[in-house]
Amino acid sequence: MLDDCQGQLVCTIDTQQPCLLLYPLPEWEEIELKLSRLSSMIPHERRMQRLLLGYASEGDMDKNGRFLLGAPLRQHAKLDKQIMLVGQFNKFEIWDADVWQQQINLDVATEQEANFELTERLQDFSL
Repeated sequence: MLDDCQGQLVCTIDTQQPCLLLYPLPEWEEIELKLSRLSSMIPHERRMQRLLLGYASEGDMDKNGRFLLGAPLRQHAKLDKQIMLVGQFNKFEIWDADVWQQQINLDVATEQEANFELTERLQDFSL
C-alpha cells in the first residue's frame, strides 16, 4: 500500500475515537472526493468536512520511514512517548499506546458481554 504512494501520506483526526487516521495519498484523494460530495448546507456534513479537511496534514515519509505529526494532531490523539500504528485496510490508525490498550480492553469486554444486537453483516461473519 505504501509503495503505491511513494511515501506521500495524509494524516487527519478520527472524529469518533481519540486517534489519528493516516492515509496513503491516493486513498486520501478518494476521501476528499467523498467529502466534496457532502453538502455544506447540512450542519453535520459541514462539520465532517471542516474537521477532516481542517486537520488534514500532507507530508512525505523521510528516508527512515518517519512522518512528522503536527501539534494539533498529537494533541487530538493524546500522543505521548509510545504509539501504536494499527493497519485498517486502506489506512492506518495512530494511537497513544496506553489509550490503545484501554480501547482494546473495552472492545474485548463488550464482545464478551454480548449485550448488543449483531448487524446483518456480523451475523454472516465467520473466521
